[in-house]
Amino acid sequence: MDRTVYLNGAWFAEGEAKVSIFDRGFLFADAIYEVTAVIQGKLVDYPGHVARLKRSLGALGIAMPVAEEDLLELHKQIARRNGVEDGLIYLQISRGVQDRDFVFPETMEPTFVMFTQKKKVLDNPKWKTGLSVKTVAEGRWSDRQIKTVQLLYSSLRKTEANREGYDDVLFVENGHITEASSANFHIVTQEGVLVTRDLSNALLHGITRGSILHLAREAELVVEERAFTPQEAKSASEAFVTSATSFVTPVVRLDGEKIGTGETGPVSGKLLEIYIHEQLAAGIPVAN
Repeated sequence: MDRTVYLNGAWFAEGEAKVSIFDRGFLFADAIYEVTAVIQGKLVDYPGHVARLKRSLGALGIAMPVAEEDLLELHKQIARRNGVEDGLIYLQISRGVQDRDFVFPETMEPTFVMFTQKKKVLDNPKWKTGLSVKTVAEGRWSDRQIKTVQLLYSSLRKTEANREGYDDVLFVENGHITEASSANFHIVTQEGVLVTRDLSNALLHGITRGSILHLAREAELVVEERAFTPQEAKSASEAFVTSATSFVTPVVRLDGEKIGTGETGPVSGKLLEIYIHEQLAAGIPVAN
């Protein structure tokens, strides 16, 4: 890889960008992140990601490092500098650098990093085959609505599941599914009702989730936001996950059991089609 990355107001070759070993993001995972997809040269769901970025920073008391208009320009610039027509733009903001101490000053200068990943986001083979997932106990910290870099538990459980032949995991807390390792989870009942977990501290408030629910209601689907059990998911006609990196991806097996027919379903396929069409029409071009 030979990417250009952004760090604290300057552009660097990726091998030359350096962050202090005393950065609180490294020492305490005291940092948040966001990821925005780019499809055919357009930023996907960008306003929603910026709004959540501000909420996450506010929840941790970290200052926004740049003005909103400058942040948009940085997204465009980093895509152009790296020739990203299709892919992902990640940003990470930590509280900053101080000698190691649990207690931090009231004001600090944040560390702000951006980088890209080229990826054929519209060529996802799992859209055709669907995902096989397993349930595992929820073990993350309780403030999951904040998009922090505290991803170790999710990484460990997903890696473990991958080695057992699964694509992902679904976390279960108090008998109900919260979400997947890095995506929101949805089911469609035998009666055709789209059910997704209601928003709370238990799960990330997904930007793609919100867009998909809006599109589902516009398509006159009945939508319920509530908790549901793994057994209800196994009894569904179909299921899918939503995220900024995979959009709408069907889930066809749970704990080794088929969901519905065990094949991708019509609702998830239609919502994916509508979502891509909507984003290609409304996305923000990076070229200007």
